[in-house]
Amino acid sequence: MEQVITVGLGEVAVSGQSEAVLVAFGLGSCVGVTAYDPVRKVGGLLHAMLPQRRNGDKNLTKYVDSGIPELLSKLLALGAKREQLLWRYAGGAQMLTAPGLSDRFNIGAQNVVMTQEVMGHYLLRVLSQDTGGYQGRTVRLFIADGRVLVRGISGSERQL
Repeated sequence: MEQVITVGLGEVAVSGQSEAVLVAFGLGSCVGVTAYDPVRKVGGLLHAMLPQRRNGDKNLTKYVDSGIPELLSKLLALGAKREQLLWRYAGGAQMLTAPGLSDRFNIGAQNVVMTQEVMGHYLLRVLSQDTGGYQGRTVRLFIADGRVLVRGISGSERQL
């Protein structure tokens, strides 16, 4: 029987239990970053809200730039091997749209760019992504087999 573990805004969850399904609901401009070790059967999901950590904020998982290393650290502590981790991410939609609105308000695009930069910096193996657009998404990571499903606001679902 599936055990759904909800990963809220600015949170991270990791698991090595085969019945666990990690879920980030309603990703708008946020990004949901998954990592899975298919040999050790452990995985994790980060639900990051903003691209860059603010001075003094102790919540590392609220931000892409500090959240991805935190997710990696938690997975390694669970026994994952860095070189075996498979990374996927989704989200980063543009949720605020209006004529003449500055791109600096496009937090979704900034989150995606920061995700790409951090992944490159840490030389993480990214298999796929589903980012941008104007719709929210829900992301599910199944620990049993590493599947990542993304459901759009329209209800359509696809494997990432």
